[in-house]
Amino acid sequence: MRILGSCPRSLARAAGVAAVPVLTGVLVLSAAAPAGANVAVTRVSTDPYGNTSSQHRTEVEPDTFAFGSTIVSAFQVGRIFGGGSANIGFATSKDSGATWTGGFLPGITTVAGGAFAAVSDPSVAFDARHNVWLISSLPINASGSTGGVVTSRSSDGGRTWGNPVTTTTGSVDKNWIACDNTTSSPFYGNCYTEYDITSSGNAIRLRTSGNGGLTWGPARASGDAASGLGGQPVVRPNGTVIMPYLASNGQIRSFRSIDGGASWRASVLVATPSKHTVAGGIRVGADLPSAEIDAAGTVYVVFYDCRFRSGCPSNDIVLSKSTSETTWAAPVRVPVDPTTSTADHFVPGIGVDRSSSGSTARIGLAYYFYPAANCTATTCQLDVGYISSTNGGTSWSTATQIAGPMAVSWLPNTSQGRMFGDYISTSLLAGGRAYPTISVASAPSGGLFNQAMYVPTGGLAVTGGTTRSVTAPHVTARPAVRVVTTAR
Repeated sequence: MRILGSCPRSLARAAGVAAVPVLTGVLVLSAAAPAGANVAVTRVSTDPYGNTSSQHRTEVEPDTFAFGSTIVSAFQVGRIFGGGSANIGFATSKDSGATWTGGFLPGITTVAGGAFAAVSDPSVAFDARHNVWLISSLPINASGSTGGVVTSRSSDGGRTWGNPVTTTTGSVDKNWIACDNTTSSPFYGNCYTEYDITSSGNAIRLRTSGNGGLTWGPARASGDAASGLGGQPVVRPNGTVIMPYLASNGQIRSFRSIDGGASWRASVLVATPSKHTVAGGIRVGADLPSAEIDAAGTVYVVFYDCRFRSGCPSNDIVLSKSTSETTWAAPVRVPVDPTTSTADHFVPGIGVDRSSSGSTARIGLAYYFYPAANCTATTCQLDVGYISSTNGGTSWSTATQIAGPMAVSWLPNTSQGRMFGDYISTSLLAGGRAYPTISVASAPSGGLFNQAMYVPTGGLAVTGGTTRSVTAPHVTARPAVRVVTTAR
């Protein structure tokens, strides 16, 4: 468990903001590309709060989801050292990323009319059958213990949100939500929430809703009582749910349900990561997978790994795919740069165009990186990159830098290091552009941080390219490292 702490007063506003409106105006604050970056970015949110427990102005850990022309992102606002944040913010575009509205979820934390001291781990989904957007989050009590998982609902396309519905109670962590949006699926309209029980060795559980997140069924375990962090369920067109996660032994594993969440099979191995320890004291200790699915049901899982570099001096982003539900291809290296480069890549967020599939599947992939892996807390330079594929990850475009460089000291501190997010996310519009929502920081000023949520202005092209994925690792995989017990 993580105990809530207070930030130094020099990095927190004086108290005074009790709540903010749920909806704000359109945000089109396009900023010039940061020095070193290749694209312009638009700020879609900023921390408005003044509670003394948070480090202000900070926003971290975004997730996104796209359906039709709508994109919804959710993220932590006002990060707290010991765990969670003052509230969950959201940013919504109804016009394929041209303009954005935003606000903050009501009824969860005390700054917005709720009972909890903090909230963490936002995850976004859309339920097409019930025409409702859902944000799952993890409320935290004043004692530092978690208060289960809650689900916030929007029935007007992500513009406004109601008070949260309780999904589960107790000491849990790292929730995620996904819905079955295939009309021909026997379980069309089911939504699935995943979490782990920290008081039971991170035992993984899932609950199912068949009414747009209004109520949730009983907790179900996998057939082999899987434990771990960071599960990300995805739903195949036939209704099978695939649940990749970071196992407690450090492996990436996956299990499935073929009956709409009534039961879950035993887990299978996806990969055993080999990890270089990321420098600079930033919070990247848990190599959480990022998962997506295409129109044919192929599941794509990315994570960071050093197996393709002799001596493991830094990490690459690697991709593993499954077309069979139960077996996974060996990881391949996403060719962001040569293996002789000094760069270290970590915390990827993959997006797949769900109208594409197979050899023409369109992929957009955002990630954070250091240009020089051998750095310190005072010398590390944090950047955000992007790369794309139009053939299911067989070959890739030239990588581009979205944001950075950022100094590590520009990020809020936590009990597990400086933070931009335990995960990030990218969403692709059908046949269109990619939209990662990213946490970008500049130098603190006036005793406050300057970290906010941005999107690439107009989105990023999914062009693909001719640089092929690398299939043969250069080094023998190292033993898996056990994961941290909690990652709030």
